[in-house]
Amino acid sequence: MIIIGLTGSIGMGKSTVASMFEEEGVPSFNSDAAVHKLYSPGGAAVGPVEAAFPGVTKDGAIDRVELSSRVVGNNEAIKRLEAIVHPLVRQAQAVFLQRNRDTGAAHVVLDIPLLFESGAAGLVNKIVVVSAQAYIQRARVLGRPGMTEEKFEAILALQTPDAEKRGRADFVIDTSGSFDDTRAQVRAVLDALREQS
Repeated sequence: MIIIGLTGSIGMGKSTVASMFEEEGVPSFNSDAAVHKLYSPGGAAVGPVEAAFPGVTKDGAIDRVELSSRVVGNNEAIKRLEAIVHPLVRQAQAVFLQRNRDTGAAHVVLDIPLLFESGAAGLVNKIVVVSAQAYIQRARVLGRPGMTEEKFEAILALQTPDAEKRGRADFVIDTSGSFDDTRAQVRAVLDALREQS
C-alpha cells in the first residue's frame, strides 16, 4: 500500500484535491476533520486541552475561536497544543491505515496540513504538495469569514514556505486553474504511482 502524504499551505486547495483523490477511489484521511472530532463533545482532546488552556471549552466541546485567540501568535502555546493533539491524530491515522491495509487498498491519502512541520513526512511513501499562485492563495484566505491580514500572516509564519514544500515534493498539484485542470493533475499523479508500483 502506497501512503500519499498530501499537504499544502493555507488556501492552496488541499481539501479540494483530497476530495478529488476520494472521487478516484483513493481513501483519504483528513487530519483537520480528525481534530474537529477530537474537539467535539466526548472527544479525546477536550479534557487535556481545557486543562492546558482553562476556559476554552463551551458546551462540552473546544471553542475553536477562543482557543485560536489564545494560541495564534504564541509559539509556546502552539507547541503545548500540538503536544496534546498530534499524538491523538497519529492514533487515528494508524487506525485508518490498518483498516485500509486489511481491505487491500493500493493507495491511501493522509491529508496532513503540517506534514513537514510536524515531522510526519517520514510516515508516508510519496509527498504531494498542493500549491497555487500567491495572489490566488491570499484572495482565497482573506475571503474566509473572520480572517484578517494579521491572522493570515501569523498562520503563514508557522508554515513551511510554499517554495520549500514544492522542492520537497514528489508531485506538485497546482490549483491556480480550473477544477477540471486540477482533477487532471490528480489523475496524472495516480497514473504515475500505478506505473511505479
